[in-house]
Amino acid sequence: MLDQQGFDIWADGYDESVGVSDEDNTYPFAGYKEILGSIYRTIMEKPNPIVLDIGFGTGVLTAKLYENGCEIFGQDFSSRMIELASAKMPDAHLYQGDFSQGLAEPLKRRSYDFIVATYSIHHLRDDQKIVFLRELLEHLKDGGKILIGDVTFGTREELNQCKEESKDEWDDDEFYCVADELKAEFPNLFFWKMTFCSGVLILSR
Repeated sequence: MLDQQGFDIWADGYDESVGVSDEDNTYPFAGYKEILGSIYRTIMEKPNPIVLDIGFGTGVLTAKLYENGCEIFGQDFSSRMIELASAKMPDAHLYQGDFSQGLAEPLKRRSYDFIVATYSIHHLRDDQKIVFLRELLEHLKDGGKILIGDVTFGTREELNQCKEESKDEWDDDEFYCVADELKAEFPNLFFWKMTFCSGVLILSR
């Protein structure tokens, strides 16, 4: 897993490397643009929503939301990612913090219409995901939604199949979501499978 320095170094080339994987329809970023597009459209159905983005990176998704009237809050591990995103969203409320330790203190003081995590929550172990998602649910407004777009599988068998097929490309330092297992903790979780290795998880309050 990349540490803070690793993400700072990767920040400037991040969008390009993601784009190559998406265009080639390969693990891990197959379906990246489609996933971000579906989350964007879901959020924009609500007028002027308040959005919290967990691990917003360079602001690919949140910058579009910001441009279209959303009030943006965010937390990211990397100071360089925050610098790049802040240039696109000067009035957004962006904080540095390791979300494996929970939300940054200023973000705990608000409630949100949508909480978004795209290609970030896989840095948390499965037990950490459960704790963090429970914390996030407490900060949703009534009728709000958590939207997770990531390398995600319906079952553990599907994950193992992708791991076998990906061979040396597979990242053993990541902890990808398995929808069936998360549903044991969050029965109202909905999984929208979009590619062989990715999809959107939706958790409503």
